Amino acid sequence: MKTDKQVQQDVQAELQWEPSVDAAQIGVEVKDGIVTLSGSVSSYAAKRGAENAAQRVAGVKALAGDMTVSIGAWAERTDSDIAKTAHEMLSWTTFVPKDSVKVVVENGWITLTGQVGREFQRRAACRAVRLLAGVTGVSDLITLNSPVSESIVKGDIESALARRAHADSEEIAVGVRGSQVTLTGTVHSLAERDTATQSAWRAPGVYDVVDRMTMAST
Repeated sequence: MKTDKQVQQDVQAELQWEPSVDAAQIGVEVKDGIVTLSGSVSSYAAKRGAENAAQRVAGVKALAGDMTVSIGAWAERTDSDIAKTAHEMLSWTTFVPKDSVKVVVENGWITLTGQVGREFQRRAACRAVRLLAGVTGVSDLITLNSPVSESIVKGDIESALARRAHADSEEIAVGVRGSQVTLTGTVHSLAERDTATQSAWRAPGVYDVVDRMTMAST
């Protein structure tokens, strides 16, 4: 198990490798595996890039992103400009149903509301707006309007595994609680595991997938 010092060094090294951030602007503290990132970055994209980089490091148990976003004069935009551009970006995004997501902007912070049918549509909406110039943050309040069906999720997984000539899916159990799907059982390869989880994510109404599958011993 890594020490806090080792985790800190690994996070700092990962930030150095992340092209979207200036690692010199970001402070890293670690206590009991919980990482705190501090400092000031020039865009929300840089903040997300730093957070994603830290989460890639083994040994990170949780992350606190205490960084602030300081928009430079060259990138300053009015809330009206940001809202207009965000609305246009959502309109151009193929995966997001037209007029399904609403945009509110306050001090550069975008709040997305509305309903979509699938998780990948919700994620696509967030991706469409978070890199816009002048954005200081994004709150995702989009909900899913499709109930989760255990039979549909199971069927999607079976079909995907069959198409890709993977092992029989009978060893994979699907549990549904609200909009959360839990996968348990045994898989025989990383490809099979990835196919099962991605199929679950694509099912209507799924908001979270918990992977508790185990790898079969060879």
